[in-house]
Amino acid sequence: MANSENQEKKESTNYFDFSEVFKYYFRKKDPNNKPNFNLRMMHGINKISILLFLMALIIWTIRRLM
Repeated sequence: MANSENQEKKESTNYFDFSEVFKYYFRKKDPNNKPNFNLRMMHGINKISILLFLMALIIWTIRRLM
């Protein structure tokens, strides 16, 4: 019984785990890897879309609570 409760707590905390997002934004550049222009643009667009999604989620949550 206690094991299932611990697993439920772990699953619920995983929904609000934004560590992967922070790792994506604040990782060090690999000096051995020289990405081409297309790859840099793809990662730039991905970063912009993640930020827009998080902003929209925050705005939506604030509007729902008011």
